[in-house]
Parts: sequence; structure tokens; C-alpha cells
Amino acid sequence: MDQQTIQQMKQALEKESSKLEAELKQFTNKNAHNPNDYDANFPQLGDKEDENANEVAIYSDNLTLERTLEKSLRDVKNALKRIENGTYGICKYCKHEISKERLEARPTSSACIDCKKALTQEI
Repeated sequence: MDQQTIQQMKQALEKESSKLEAELKQFTNKNAHNPNDYDANFPQLGDKEDENANEVAIYSDNLTLERTLEKSLRDVKNALKRIENGTYGICKYCKHEISKERLEARPTSSACIDCKKALTQEI
């Protein structure tokens, strides 16, 4: 893969990382013991029964969203690490080049389409 394409992917991944971190900051705090972990804030809406039920529902939704955003952020950071160490665009299983089209569609991909299909038993 040419350096211009890798730089474009890096810029897109850095932008995505900033976006994901901003989204997480809206309803979480960073874990003081693990900088790669976020903890959803428990909302305080009031003391009435319906407010308490709503707090639990919001918190539950936020936990799910937190996990999803953390996974996406982890994938983005791993892709940026692969760029830094020169392995970006190389399948971690077969060591062949991942197609440019796949990386444009999913910049965090670490496996080529054939290996991914084999792993998910789509072949």
C-alpha cells in the first residue's frame, strides 16, 4: 500500500478517534486506574419512583453505548498502532495485503476478506 493512502487512512482514523472520545466524554468519566477505560455516569434525575426508574433505564442504555464506543475506539487505536509499526494493511492471519477497498470501507480491518470469512465460517 502506498504511503499517501496510509496517510489518508491515518488522518481518517485520528479524526474518528477524536470523535469517539468526544462522544464518550458526554456521559462517562475516564477510569482513574485504566486510561483506556471509561465509566458511565449514573444520572441523578430526582427521588421519585418514576425518576429512579428512568435513571436506571438511562444508565443501562449508557452502559451499552459505552461498551460499543470503547470497542470502536480500541479498534481505531489498534489500527493507528499498526500504522506506526508498519503492519497496517497486512492481514494478521495470512500476512497478505488487505485490499484498499476493504480498508476504505473499514479502516480498522486487521484481516483480509478471505481470512475474515474463514473465521466467521462464511466459506
